[in-house]
Amino acid sequence: MADVIVLATADWDHPLWTNKQHTALSLAALGHRVLYVESLGLRPPRKRAADLPRILKRLRRVLRLPRLVKDGVWVWSPLVLPGASHALAQRLNRFLVCRGLDLARRWLRFRSPLLWTYNPLTLEVLSLSSFAGSIYHCVDRIQAQPEMPADRIERAEQRLCQAVDVVFTTAPELQASLASLNPHTHFFGNVADFDHFSRAWRNPGPCPEPLRRLPSQRLLFIGAIDAYKLDLPALTQLAQRRSDWTFVLVGPVGEADPSTDVKALQACPNVHLPGPRPYDELPEWLAHCDVALLPLQRNSYTQNMFPMKFFEYLGAGRPVVATAIPSLQSFAEAAQLVEPSVEAFETAIGQCLNGHGPSLETRLSLAQRHTYVSRSEAMLAVLAQLGLINPPWSGGSLSRAVHKR
Repeated sequence: MADVIVLATADWDHPLWTNKQHTALSLAALGHRVLYVESLGLRPPRKRAADLPRILKRLRRVLRLPRLVKDGVWVWSPLVLPGASHALAQRLNRFLVCRGLDLARRWLRFRSPLLWTYNPLTLEVLSLSSFAGSIYHCVDRIQAQPEMPADRIERAEQRLCQAVDVVFTTAPELQASLASLNPHTHFFGNVADFDHFSRAWRNPGPCPEPLRRLPSQRLLFIGAIDAYKLDLPALTQLAQRRSDWTFVLVGPVGEADPSTDVKALQACPNVHLPGPRPYDELPEWLAHCDVALLPLQRNSYTQNMFPMKFFEYLGAGRPVVATAIPSLQSFAEAAQLVEPSVEAFETAIGQCLNGHGPSLETRLSLAQRHTYVSRSEAMLAVLAQLGLINPPWSGGSLSRAVHKR
């Protein structure tokens, strides 16, 4: 079994779990030991209240040893200057991360770990030669997010792709843009924790209190409510047109885009923003809603994304209405994929509410084939074929298909 260091771009206990946390857990479930390194900070902290608790929490943790959070998974919080762009600050960060990680490795007895990084700026803080192998897992186009140092990230990502042993991508457009940089670039779309979200139909809990008071024909979105991704104007128009539908948007507002303005949405009496909810409660929210929504814009970010909530929605058994972005085109048999317009969304939602569209069996069958453990097994098979890990490499079978382009 391998020791793996996951260099993440999100803190472990962030309310919106992403590929980073789930991959760490699935690798541990397959018998590997994982050190999860929390975000180094791709951008400078914002001068607003939302970033202050995160900074204070990090300062309380930086002098601690890695903490065990799950069987086989430890979390370490490095001391760094977030968003460092000057040479002196970058050298300081490199020293802090290298020395801190070396101590953490020694304490955990990680002698020849693999580096599994999500951070395009990895080469600024680490030397790949100190690892038994290196993987860059590109899950979105970070440089297209607001307030990111786009040019710096773009250049660093290209250098990283050329330097690592393997590149994994989660969206077709990412695969197309990065494949020329590394001959071992493989496409694995996003997946979901099927066992967790299938609770929505297998053993649904009571309706969450904020939802219980709302009328039926509930349309649900779960995730970060950010203007650079969601089509908020179209969603507002739809809510104004259909006062008989109840729109529920669960998640933080302006998580990555401080320019996000939801005043027009909040002015609609049939729109409700209850804020973020713990990951463990999400199946209950889905169980007591009628349709799950993915009202995305079409832009450089969404064209390169694979929304994780797509398979979470399907695993919960909900009918899904989503903007037809490239990563979802292959799964049209399980969801209503539409143009990003008010009229298209209204028609598709109406069809779902009337019982038309893909069947429950189709939705569940597709979701059940796209899980974190099965995807991690397939990715580990790639690493085994390249000699980066030695059999036995997981609790699964090497006969599983390897998806690559």
